[in-house]
Amino acid sequence: MTQKVALVTGASRGLGKAIALRLAQDGMMVAVHYGKNQAAAEEVVSKIESTGGEAFAVQAEISEVASIKAMYETLDAELTKRTGAAKFDVLVNNAGTAIGKPIEEWSEEEFDYQFDLNVKGLFFVTQLALSRINDNGRIINLGSGVTRFSYPLYAVYAASKGSVNVLTQYLAAILGDRGITVNTLAPGAIDTDLNAGWLRSEAGKAQTLATSAIKRIGMPDDIADAASFLASNDSRWVTGQRIEASGGAHL
Repeated sequence: MTQKVALVTGASRGLGKAIALRLAQDGMMVAVHYGKNQAAAEEVVSKIESTGGEAFAVQAEISEVASIKAMYETLDAELTKRTGAAKFDVLVNNAGTAIGKPIEEWSEEEFDYQFDLNVKGLFFVTQLALSRINDNGRIINLGSGVTRFSYPLYAVYAASKGSVNVLTQYLAAILGDRGITVNTLAPGAIDTDLNAGWLRSEAGKAQTLATSAIKRIGMPDDIADAASFLASNDSRWVTGQRIEASGGAHL
């Protein structure tokens, strides 16, 4: 079997790192995207290579279309050198951020950045992938549990992830005739550096456990394992779906 190739955005830390490591474990070559922390991305690459996998790092500021285009130029060259073609099989749109603050305190610049990174960036990363992703490929968009349940400080973040849910449905319909599946994977509260400020506090931990059907804190591997299924041939009949991996939050 020809080795499959995955591009994982925001893969230098957190959920993206866990997903990149899991897809490499599954036998895929992984393009490890990072925004600013090259050293962290190279560390992920080294970890994959140390276990016999193949990976390389690519950089882009996902909120800027010009930077995304430059990333694809690098990706094309690297894939052509390594595989003979600028083609890949799995796109994981993980890069994003969650700004939490009261509605009254948002600035226009903050609002634009939240949507530029979480929605515009995801859209153009995907748009530019369409000529490169192989038929019967997989697109996995990272959503969020907060599109189903509400935390007032994250209203704008939730709105950006709600847009991702809609894009997933439309992309699934558009790409279905190529056998490409498109799904949203929606985590709940996961113990990552992004959530450390509140989730690792006693109050944050207690609140999370109180609202969870499975009484433990979610870990990055919980999401990576779900992503592994969505990236595999086993998920071939699943598309256009929002699949929540939250341990049963707020049921």
